[in-house]
Amino acid sequence: MTIAERQHQIVQEFHSLTDWEDRYKKLIELGKAMSAMPLTLQLDDYMVRGCQSKVWIHARLENGKIIFTADSDALLVRGLVALLMRIYSDATPDEILATAPDFVKAIGLESKLSPSRANGLFAMIKQIKFYALAFQSLAK
Repeated sequence: MTIAERQHQIVQEFHSLTDWEDRYKKLIELGKAMSAMPLTLQLDDYMVRGCQSKVWIHARLENGKIIFTADSDALLVRGLVALLMRIYSDATPDEILATAPDFVKAIGLESKLSPSRANGLFAMIKQIKFYALAFQSLAK
């Protein structure tokens, strides 16, 4: 499945939830369901700068695709991280760099998250794109 298809799937899931309280609950459910990141990877080197909560994102390249592992110490933010993992993990660096995060606006995160959480979400996306750029440059 492409990143665009994954984004579309997530947008459909969230559009079925008309109330923002239900959307927040969905994010929290996603965060609770996400596998915990091993403590050995919860290092400063993998911490996302620009997030109010602690967020770690680790990436490795397998068969030309980036596999992300991530976690957060805040439940709602962990849900945002889980969304990003669903969208970007197991995609090629080129696809990650070529696909805009349209889901953010489509499901209303841009306007409904607090400014600090929205900044954190964009910092996480930026970190994912940096990983993709790094892996892309290694392939050349």
